[in-house]
Amino acid sequence: MENIKYFFKNNIRQYGMLIALIFITIFFQIMTNGILLVPMNVTNLILQNAYVFILAIGMTITILTGGNIDLSVGSVVAFIGAICGTLIITMKVNVGIALFLAIAIGFIIGVWQGFWIAYIRIPAFIVTLAGMLLFRGLTIFMLKGLTINPFPEVFQKISSGFLPDLAKGAFGKYHSTAILTGIVGTVIYIIYQVKRRASQRRNGFDIMSFPLFLLQIILISAFIMLFSIWLAAYKGLPVIFVIIGVLILAYSFFTNRTVPGRYLYFMGGNEKAARLSGINTNKVLFFAYVNMGVLAAVAGIAYTARLNAASPQSGLNFELDAIAACFIGGASAYGGIGTIIGSIIGALVMGVLNNGMSILGIGSDVQQIVKGLVLLFAVAFDVLSKKKSR
Repeated sequence: MENIKYFFKNNIRQYGMLIALIFITIFFQIMTNGILLVPMNVTNLILQNAYVFILAIGMTITILTGGNIDLSVGSVVAFIGAICGTLIITMKVNVGIALFLAIAIGFIIGVWQGFWIAYIRIPAFIVTLAGMLLFRGLTIFMLKGLTINPFPEVFQKISSGFLPDLAKGAFGKYHSTAILTGIVGTVIYIIYQVKRRASQRRNGFDIMSFPLFLLQIILISAFIMLFSIWLAAYKGLPVIFVIIGVLILAYSFFTNRTVPGRYLYFMGGNEKAARLSGINTNKVLFFAYVNMGVLAAVAGIAYTARLNAASPQSGLNFELDAIAACFIGGASAYGGIGTIIGSIIGALVMGVLNNGMSILGIGSDVQQIVKGLVLLFAVAFDVLSKKKSR
């Protein structure tokens, strides 16, 4: 019991919101009479919140550098949608070329904003606020205030398509690709955790007791398999889910296992100390915003494909959803603390709250109040826990 208390006390940031997500999910599952976790609704939950997951990954990187945020991402999403609509629908450009150009424009946007923030040292709040206005205006100018649609089916499948069933009938009515992916994911997770534990033991780090370690393995493995079965019971693995999964794995590896990734945490913890240690903090900050521009472009493509239209109203308040997801997921408002997985959990909390309250017929006014309070309490928890540790 003491080992369990010690474990949770020292990992409260990492597991606190996960526990909250579980309780929120159980609450709405009961209140909606089981509708929340119907396989079709679980799939729709992923599809509807795909843009939040993608933006939250990028926003985590910027927040790690010192609590910096990007207020322009919602407008960039709309602008990239306008670019895609103009190229694909109006100019009949090949979808592959249009996607490449859209992501390249996202990169240029990141370079533009990163230059002012990292090298001219204009506060990120001001630069991205200007970007919010600039790219919203460009969107309206490009679309002339009109919504253009529809997109070709191949473009729509980015957000509405599913991977083919590789072994149809192998698991009865369940989609085999989703089941096999769940099995492979579970095996990889177990191998990774066993190797990680062995490495920590060799290097003299404190490790959790074996019974607690085994319990963690069982619970996470069960969740992975249960989630894959949920997806398999509907249409299988959504294409956008695979894209998000690749992004989560790549950015988790980058932030946890690479030197440049650790620079983000070091800079967020103490920029002056990081600079004195030889870290080029300008380059780190510049990278964070270039990366945000690229991921905002990816989110813009995903959202536009889901909406099947390029609209001047796209992306409204998306920056707030992404920022809230990061802070709810455990990122510190001061920078230097936060994880990609934590931000994804934060996005899931917001998504489940939205979906559950919508199923119950709760109005958007009450939904906004609830989400605002959740964000406030999450940041208050961060501030209070930081004071206690001093």
